[in-house]
Amino acid sequence: MKVKPLDDRVLVQPIEEEERVGPIIIPDTAKEKPMMGKVIAVGTDEELQKLIKEGDTVIYGKFAGEEFELEGVKLLVLSRDNLMAKVS
Repeated sequence: MKVKPLDDRVLVQPIEEEERVGPIIIPDTAKEKPMMGKVIAVGTDEELQKLIKEGDTVIYGKFAGEEFELEGVKLLVLSRDNLMAKVS
């Protein structure tokens, strides 16, 4: 299934890092929400399409966006205002 965000929204797959403290792995429930992700699709806003492309890595706010799961993959829909930076 293909998802295309509308207007100034971006579809992002969060990049989760495994966190360890010495030999102890921190459980998922204790981890903070990831704030970096890979862009899967860009909405129809022409200005946004010039700035952000599929495959880019972006940084976003901790509580930003709407989460959902598609075919077992966690995804986020973020608006342009939620994006803070593009990682080069």
